[in-house]
Amino acid sequence: MDLFDHHRDRQIEAQAPLAARLRPRTLDEFVGQDAVVGPGRLLRRAIQADQLSSLIFYGPPGTGKTTLARIIANTTSAHFIAINAVLAGVKDIREAIAQAQDLRGQYERRTILFIDEVHRFNKAQQDALLPWVENGTVILIGATTENPFFEVNKALVSRSRVFQLKSLEAEDLRRVVHQALTDRERGYGHKSVQMDKAALDHLVNVANGDARALLNALELAVETTPPNDRGTIPITLAVAEDSIQQRAVLYDKEGDAHFDTISAFIKSVRGSDPDAALYWLARMVYAGENPRYIFRRLVILASEDIGLGDPQAVTVVTSCAAAFDRVGMPEGRYPLAQATLYLATAPKSNSVMAFFDALAAVETEQQQDVPNPLRDPSRDKEGFGHGQGYLYPHAYRDHWVAQQYLPQGLQGQVFYQPSDQGYEASIRIQVAQQREAQLAALVEGGAGPGEALTYSPEDPARDRWLQRTLTQTGERLAELRDRLFSALNLQRHQVVLDLNARSGLLTWEAVRQVPEGGVYGRVDTAQDAAALQEQATGLPELVRPQILHIPLLELASTLAQREPALRFDALIGRNVLGALAEKAAALGSLAPLLPRHGTLALAEVVPRHTQRLSALLPETQLDGKWRDRWQSAETALYTDDANPRFNWQSPDLVALIEAAGFTVDWTETLQTSEIWVGKGLCDRWFNVANPTSYRNQLAAQLPASDLDAIEKLIRRELQNQTVPWQTTLLFLTAQKSI
Repeated sequence: MDLFDHHRDRQIEAQAPLAARLRPRTLDEFVGQDAVVGPGRLLRRAIQADQLSSLIFYGPPGTGKTTLARIIANTTSAHFIAINAVLAGVKDIREAIAQAQDLRGQYERRTILFIDEVHRFNKAQQDALLPWVENGTVILIGATTENPFFEVNKALVSRSRVFQLKSLEAEDLRRVVHQALTDRERGYGHKSVQMDKAALDHLVNVANGDARALLNALELAVETTPPNDRGTIPITLAVAEDSIQQRAVLYDKEGDAHFDTISAFIKSVRGSDPDAALYWLARMVYAGENPRYIFRRLVILASEDIGLGDPQAVTVVTSCAAAFDRVGMPEGRYPLAQATLYLATAPKSNSVMAFFDALAAVETEQQQDVPNPLRDPSRDKEGFGHGQGYLYPHAYRDHWVAQQYLPQGLQGQVFYQPSDQGYEASIRIQVAQQREAQLAALVEGGAGPGEALTYSPEDPARDRWLQRTLTQTGERLAELRDRLFSALNLQRHQVVLDLNARSGLLTWEAVRQVPEGGVYGRVDTAQDAAALQEQATGLPELVRPQILHIPLLELASTLAQREPALRFDALIGRNVLGALAEKAAALGSLAPLLPRHGTLALAEVVPRHTQRLSALLPETQLDGKWRDRWQSAETALYTDDANPRFNWQSPDLVALIEAAGFTVDWTETLQTSEIWVGKGLCDRWFNVANPTSYRNQLAAQLPASDLDAIEKLIRRELQNQTVPWQTTLLFLTAQKSI
């Protein structure tokens, strides 16, 4: 680049639109999309670690797709090449690949190829990329406003992580305006701009989640408004309305917005919600959708979803369509709205779907001959007796007679099931009665002879490794794990903390469920941390869980120092609080780790209501007085208010969680399972050196002679046996409410 090129680029940059000048350069400047690049998210970690794989950013205009690519360009050590699919062709792809090959061969330097509007490439152009993405010559980053699963080569998608970006929230747009008005170098910080609250609200509202549209309107407002006597540029509501007068509705008649909106419209009509139906109809009309297309979908719905619930529905909607053809727009909106409201408020029945059951029978059943009474008698009545035995319904009372019309192999088959809605409710009994009569006719021989806002490519090595961890857990623990995760309903991009990751049971499942998010696991001992980290070496570095060897009560303060912006979408844990003396303090320290509406899911064994060893032996084997002393000692142990392990019940723990600012849904379950009483388990029960062993905890109530007798009896009667074991489990799901 010579001096003139440099001067030209600086001049272009200085004269660029405000939206281009203010494009964020780092992740810290980036506004919105916390679900994708927020603290702890996979993409943020990958960018910061410069360990990117091929990516596709998908979302509406103005949400930051190109900006994210530019941020990656500013932070990566790889060579960055950017092309626009609207302007580029196969020649440009070949030049980029050749450049990437030279850099890789001479300097072992990676190349990131960014393709804006990647869906604009045709199939041949996308195919030209595939081998170079496959062999790692380039790391592809694609940006598209269209659904990549439909518009991008499936082979490219399968080798990329897809991140969906959403329209920006109102607060995000306000931050964008604040940046523009305070940035002295790239924005209007060097000017005195006074914006009324009503003007800001209007700009944010009409921008409709599009930061680019917002900045373009702000630029127009500032540049076209003269300063007042004090040198201040006043941006009033009137100025804002002139700068951005009409909301831009995202609606491409060939793309996702089109199909998603018509889908929402049809589902609202089917769901008998006239308000939602009118809203989605207005969205389509406002965006310029062809009303004839809408009428076509309504005619289909009138048969598919209403059918005989209201047989007049088809007549009404076709009449409205005819009326529209007569009057056109804009008056044609009246019959369009009338048809929508009629169908939305009509009784619903999808009984016409019975046709497809019949079609399936035709496709799967062996073809049957037409029953002889039903055949055409005009040609073969004399020779083959076609039509003989047919009963003419009009010759009978009520113009109906019981006879079989189905082929012999399908007689008695039911396809049509009348609903209890509208018109069909009135014929339901009649249809049932006639069927019963036809079946009776069949039994008597009356019939003649007859005939299912982020995607990851599959990683078999990772999946096999995770599967090995699953097979190391028992069926009972797997059920507990599944129950906890079903309560969380996690999304793939979320960040999860396992509060007691000792065995990894919940940690590894979290890795499966949030592949584009992040997983943290807290452990109490260095030994547990080392074991989990050793197991995690089988996973790619970016998806490994972060193992935290931190006491529970110090967790929040430690994380606040390490990653102050980190918040978890969900906290999950098994036996986290049960034996903890300072339960209330622990819950108070955990609450700040969750955002509002964040979720806490716990499974806690309730020791007070779990299995008593004395109950495992038949009463006939125990001396009465000695048995009473043993059971009394167990009762004293399991109800000891001074022991934090036993001094609580489920309602107590629920009350503590509610006091910490959560809304709690909980249930208590008594589980009975079979356990093997091996020598090792007996040794732990009666370990004299362990102050928390069963023997030592009973020592306060029983003399040593009784304890020796109990140990001898259990080892003789239960050791090396399978016994039923009862466990009381508390399952709770809590949502942060403050």
